[in-house]
Formats: sequence, structure tokens, C-alpha cells
Amino acid sequence: MRQKMTKSNTLCLVILLLIAVQAEAQSAADDLGQRLINDFVNNVITLEGNFEQSLIDAEGTVIDRSSGKLEIERPKRFRWSYADPYEQWLVADGLNIWSYDLDLEQVTVKPQAEALANTPALLLGGSDQALEQFDYGGTTVEKITTWVRLEPKDKSSGFNRVELGFIDEQLRRMIFFDNLEQTTLIALDQVRINEPIDNARFHFVVPPDVDLVGTPVVAEAKSP
Repeated sequence: MRQKMTKSNTLCLVILLLIAVQAEAQSAADDLGQRLINDFVNNVITLEGNFEQSLIDAEGTVIDRSSGKLEIERPKRFRWSYADPYEQWLVADGLNIWSYDLDLEQVTVKPQAEALANTPALLLGGSDQALEQFDYGGTTVEKITTWVRLEPKDKSSGFNRVELGFIDEQLRRMIFFDNLEQTTLIALDQVRINEPIDNARFHFVVPPDVDLVGTPVVAEAKSP
């Protein structure tokens, strides 16, 4: 009887130790994840790199692939330049979001604050209030990648959550989970951090003979 009780006590002790170790590891992961996301939003002023994007349906089938270049300049400016399979520009200039489909010869413009509210793209713009619109959902470490989960406070945004993947403490992966059970996976390559980017990359001029849909927001004149 004593031997059985001793073994039982030993097993309980081992389980308690494992739980404590796991809790400590998770706490360390959470500390790392929150530091990484805060550093990305607050200390990355510019980011430039190539991307590959995959859209995956609810059954796990890749239904669309594209690639191009991503450029970010904080605060509130970024540019997605799709090159393959068709050319399209998405330019955020701080006031408006311009979507230019070169094949269709059409530009759509929307107020930036309205278009980005509660969406993962808000994190790219790096506004001071970006993280306030998301709840921290936890951190997991998978081999060399640290995944940080964020969930929008406003569930009407169209997204359930976003996961940002950091390798060597730099953003290299993004996964967006939308309300249609589709997943968008973005892999970044040849990333450069906090290096100058030509200001013209974030300034959009509607080309001649191109249809414009929407009315852009105009900056208010500053008093002398």
C-alpha cells in the first residue's frame, strides 16, 4: 500500500511540475510576443520587401496566388504593388486608399480611416491607436517562427483574427482569417527595415483616361 501511494504521489508531483514548466514557458512566449508586436507597430518606421500571397478556402484548397512588393512608411502610409498574375496597386497616402487595376484601367478611392478601421491593414499603417482596436490572443513558438495572434474588437470588420509570424524578431509572415472561413497567407522575403523609401511611392495621381470611382478626402488647409 505504501509503495502504491508513493508512486501515486510521485506521479502527481511530476504532473504538477510539468504544468508549472508549461505555464512558465507560455508566460515567456506571451512576453516575447507582446514585445515583438509592440516593437513592430511603434519602432518600425519603414519596411520594404517582396511578398507571396495565397488565398485558401475552408477546405484547405489554394484558390488564388499572387506576388509583388510591399512598402510601408509610418505613420499611415503603405503600398501593395501586385505584379503577378495581374498588375494592381493599392496605395495608402494617409488620407485615402487608392486601388488601381491597370488591366481594367479603373481607380477606386475610399477614405483611409474608414476603409482600414478594425482591419489587419491598420497594423501596417502603424497609427498610435492601431493596437487599441485589437485584443491580444496569445503567442506560440513554432520552430524558428514566433506567432502572435490578434483579434479585432469589432467583429464586423470581416476578420476573425490575424496572426503575425516573426523570424529573428522581424516580421516575415502574416495570416488573415476572415468571416467566410477563408485564409490569406502572406510570406515576406528580402525585407529591409528602417531604410529610406522614395516619398513618391505613397503619392498617387490618377492617370489620364482612367475611370475614377469614389471621391478622395482632401487635406484641410492649415492656418498660418
